[in-house]
Amino acid sequence: MSPSPLPSDPASAEVIEIERALTRITYLSTRARAHERLMSLAGVPLDRAAVALLRQIADSEPLRPGELANRLGVEASHVTRQVQQLQRTGYVTRVPDPDDRRAQRIELTSAGEEAIGRIREAGVRGMQMALSEWSPEELRQLAGLFHRMVDDFLTHANDLVEQEAAGPVRAD
Repeated sequence: MSPSPLPSDPASAEVIEIERALTRITYLSTRARAHERLMSLAGVPLDRAAVALLRQIADSEPLRPGELANRLGVEASHVTRQVQQLQRTGYVTRVPDPDDRRAQRIELTSAGEEAIGRIREAGVRGMQMALSEWSPEELRQLAGLFHRMVDDFLTHANDLVEQEAAGPVRAD
């Protein structure tokens, strides 16, 4: 199955509104004050980059720093600095890679598991407050649609990577 080309049709009004809503929610969720409030509620003194890395580590098996960088879409040097910070604070540790004993993987410590649990709990409490007027059915629909959208975004991103790797399409 070949990747689909970029659409040439103009975006629908619905797609434009979804993009606007995602831009707004991204802005709201990445504001420094919102992060500081969340960290205060969770009792975890970490910056946004460290929290993003901690979340990624918590959501996967132990990974090499380069794999973490790829998953987060950042340079490996950024991950190295964050891993060092998280090690100093006792949230992560390096373990031997079972596939290559020369390499190391990063995993959460018990303190890291507790910290990410508190961060997620504080985030969920805020979300519960914001969505308290929504019915259970609306929440189920939103959750399902969000997961579907993320899956489609990931598929589309993978299609673009494959398309770029294949090179330009030639008309014969």
